[in-house]
Formats: sequence, C-alpha cells, structure tokens
Amino acid sequence: MASTYRWIASIVVLALLTAACSVGATEGSSRSEEVRLYVLAAASLTDAFREIQTRYEAAHPGVRLVPTFASTGRLKQQIERGAPADLFLSAGAEEMEELVRKNLIDSRFQTDLLQNDLVLIGPKGSDLQGLDDLASHRVKRIAIGHPESVPAGTYAEEALKRVGLWGRLERKLVFAADVRQVLAYVETGNADAGIVYRTDSRQSRDISVLAEIPSDGHRPIVYPLGVVKQTKHPSEARAFYRWLQEEEALSIFEKHGFKGVAANSTK
Repeated sequence: MASTYRWIASIVVLALLTAACSVGATEGSSRSEEVRLYVLAAASLTDAFREIQTRYEAAHPGVRLVPTFASTGRLKQQIERGAPADLFLSAGAEEMEELVRKNLIDSRFQTDLLQNDLVLIGPKGSDLQGLDDLASHRVKRIAIGHPESVPAGTYAEEALKRVGLWGRLERKLVFAADVRQVLAYVETGNADAGIVYRTDSRQSRDISVLAEIPSDGHRPIVYPLGVVKQTKHPSEARAFYRWLQEEEALSIFEKHGFKGVAANSTK
C-alpha cells in the first residue's frame, strides 16, 4: 500500500513539474515572439508616424514599433553613438548620406521616401504677407530650426539667402531644436513669425500660413528612409522598410500633407 502511495505521489510531482516547465516555455516563447523595432524619425513626422504605428502593429501583432522623435541631427548622433536603432527616417539627405558613408546605414536598404515644402507662419491675425515683410520693424523675432542640426532650418537659411534677407534678419532669428519648437514659439507669441514644413503648419489652429516659400529657393526637401546596419532584427526591419513604401503607408503620409517620392524604389 505504501508503495502505491509513493507511486501516485511521484506521478503527481512529475505532472506538476511538467506543467510548470510547459508554462515557463510558453511564457518564454511569448516574450521571444514580440520583436521591437526602434525607429528614429524626424520630429516633423510625429503625427503621421503615430498613425503608421497603429496601422502596422494591428496587422503585424508580433512586431512593436518604438519610435523616437527629435531633430534629424540629434537622431544621427544617436546612431553614431550606438543607441538602439533599427530604422532611420531622416528629414535631410545629407545626414543619411553621411551615415551610409560611415557604413552605419545599409546602402541596399536606403531610399528617398517623402517630400515636403516650406511655409512662412505667424500668429492668428498676423498681417505679414511674405518673406520681405520680415525685415519690417514690426517683426522682432523670427523662429527657425537651428541650421546645424535641423534640416528645416538649413532650408530656411538657404531660402532667406536666396532672396537676400539672411544678413538683414540674423539679429532677429531665434533658433529652435526642431520644427515643433518653432511652431510652439509662434503659437505662444515668443516669435512674430517662423519657417516650418507645410505638414507642421497643419498641426496647429493657433497659427496662420502667411506664404508658401518657393521650392526653387532651396534644395529639394526629401525624407530618406534607411535600415540601420547593426539592426538586431534585419528581416523585420526590412519588411517594415518595404511596407513604408507601399500605397497603404504612403496614403497615411499624404493625408498628413507629405508627398511620396514618385521614383521610389521598393528594394
């Protein structure tokens, strides 16, 4: 009888151990199934990318997108310093090209994805009508992104130099960390005018678009997309890279005011 009890007890213990191992394996499998893709994206892409994220994660439950939004220059520095990154969505071609030269972006998976335009903005009710008005004594502060780290600021500098205003306006310029900060300066009255991307101007009801800045006054505004060379999830990163070039993703970007690059390659 005692041997029978011992036999039953050993069966129960074995069953419990098997169940525990099974649960542990299931939990470990569940954890390993989710892939986190770290996406570094220019600040001007914030609203569009949030919608992209929702759409993509719903269709790909095993993938979680972890975006970081900041100025292109700052994001480039993060990649150079080895911060976690799987894809880079830049607002400037030069930054992407430099990372490709440094072998930090996979040149096989890098392409121009989007286009944008510059506009001059002011607070609601502003009577400014164009770039020439910025030289008026009524305008005390003009906000632009810092040209050394914010592509929108670089394009703004080029546009102002093209019309001969840069030297006359330098004392009035307030440099911002990114285009969203430019928008905030104008919204709060800390700047009388600002230069931002057309897409950013759509995000605020407290500003007015005063004028569109001619595209021939600066280099083409393109948003390159690239896969980081040291990604830990190359298959998933490349799949998302391709999806961002498909009609479903481009339609979301276009809804937010961006334009797809017509000659896009779907590597």
